[in-house]
Amino acid sequence: MTGAWHGGRLTTDHERVVRRHLDAPRLVADMSWGLVDTVVLHVRDGNRQFVVKAAGPKNHHIGREITAHEHWTGPLVSAGLIGRMVAADRRANLLITTYLPGELVEGTAVEHDPETYRQAGEALRLLHRQHRTPDVDYEAQQQERSLRWLNGEHRIAPSIEARVQEILASWQPSPRDVVPCHGDFQPRNWLMDEERLRVIDMGRFALRPAETDLARLTVRQWRERPTLATAFLAGYGDDPRQGTQWSIDLLREAVGTAVWAHQVGDERFEAEGHRLLAETLMRPDLDAR
Repeated sequence: MTGAWHGGRLTTDHERVVRRHLDAPRLVADMSWGLVDTVVLHVRDGNRQFVVKAAGPKNHHIGREITAHEHWTGPLVSAGLIGRMVAADRRANLLITTYLPGELVEGTAVEHDPETYRQAGEALRLLHRQHRTPDVDYEAQQQERSLRWLNGEHRIAPSIEARVQEILASWQPSPRDVVPCHGDFQPRNWLMDEERLRVIDMGRFALRPAETDLARLTVRQWRERPTLATAFLAGYGDDPRQGTQWSIDLLREAVGTAVWAHQVGDERFEAEGHRLLAETLMRPDLDAR
């Protein structure tokens, strides 16, 4: 029966695209997170395995991932560190990549192993070092984006919101170098297979300053384990996190986390955003502003 193989998880349009590229797809596992409308399916077709990612017309993550695979994942694919794009359809908002074996790093013992982070640093270096260019608009766009988050529905305390607004209003945007960034580079998007790390999910890909790809690691895994940061930077090659600009980056990360998580109902992630807001506002270079 049409649609039976995916359990109704794909639309008729999605299934039509899949059928153009896979002969007899069979669902192995539904790997979707469930917070947004992105569907992630582990699929077998004969003796080959794939990942099918699909979403609705208002979801921008699939398009970003297609762009990443079209232009920027080549070095990672060559090194066997990320799945290869097999097919994509921007109109249908669907992407098919080869499947990589492995266990998600998050929540396992290797999440706290320095060797994991050394390999992660090497992988991110391959992505970042392909291209670097100045962007005169990035800072102003991020300022505007943070203010839009604050104007939306959230549970940030009025006193904290006022302080954030004050800091952002006083920050003078300047041109920044941008590189190909993963956008959500952390253990929930890493696989470990026989002691080899691999990377998944380019759905937040964009050209951004390199240090922004270190934000989530900084406030999570590295927060109480600086040896993990040391191992990562040994693999990456240097530390792009510098000065007040880094504090501003963290502040914007905190705002986006707290507001987005509230809007999608992820209370644990929202609490992390509020914690990061409080900690970032105590940083000396912001406290003095």
